[in-house]
Amino acid sequence: MVFTSSKGSNVPRMSSGIQIKPKTAVQKKKTSSLPCSPKPAIKPQPKPSDKLNPKTINPFGAHSRPPSAFAAIYAKGGIPCRLVHGSVKHRLQWECLPETVPFDPLLVTLAEGLKETKHPYTFVSKEGFKELLMVEGATEKAIPLLPRLVPVLKAALAHSDDEVFGRGLDALVQLSGVVGPPLNDYLKHLLTSLSRRLMDKKFREKTTVALQKLEQYGGKAAVAIIKSKIPTYCPISS
Repeated sequence: MVFTSSKGSNVPRMSSGIQIKPKTAVQKKKTSSLPCSPKPAIKPQPKPSDKLNPKTINPFGAHSRPPSAFAAIYAKGGIPCRLVHGSVKHRLQWECLPETVPFDPLLVTLAEGLKETKHPYTFVSKEGFKELLMVEGATEKAIPLLPRLVPVLKAALAHSDDEVFGRGLDALVQLSGVVGPPLNDYLKHLLTSLSRRLMDKKFREKTTVALQKLEQYGGKAAVAIIKSKIPTYCPISS
């Protein structure tokens, strides 16, 4: 096969007279370019601030769940206190003196909030419950609410979330210290969850201390109730 070139033309020809056209720029680009392999997806790295701030509810999330009863009440201003962020620690700011706030239904609502797992509801419910029980006359105001408070605390103590259980346990001990022996009538409903947590090394000491507080505030009658549900309990009064 012999290639020839016509005069004044750079287009080569075969001896048979067939003209061979040079590749255009587009054709060169197609043959020279290789398909690019897809870049691996880059997983976003956590920001340092994520370690400092607790998980916070995002009401604008595309797949956010409907708010809980406590969250809905808080959003509508039904809780007369708000979280104030401090440089060292957070605190609650009450819209009015806690002494003037009706316990019914606020104390029950705050107890309901102990089951929350999102900030700021976790802090508001725990601190609000604690501060409300510290006001003068709290005993007389809280005792009539025991039939409604106990089922709510029972739900918190039975919760699978460890932090929820811890908040429920702290609230139960504080409530026992405020109302005293009247809580004994409802104590048996709360001991099943405490008995289960006693088998967990992580909560054994904390739960034992709580039972001792219940005995201290409830008297000898509380000992009999605790022993009936937790036979291995060793009373501090013996």
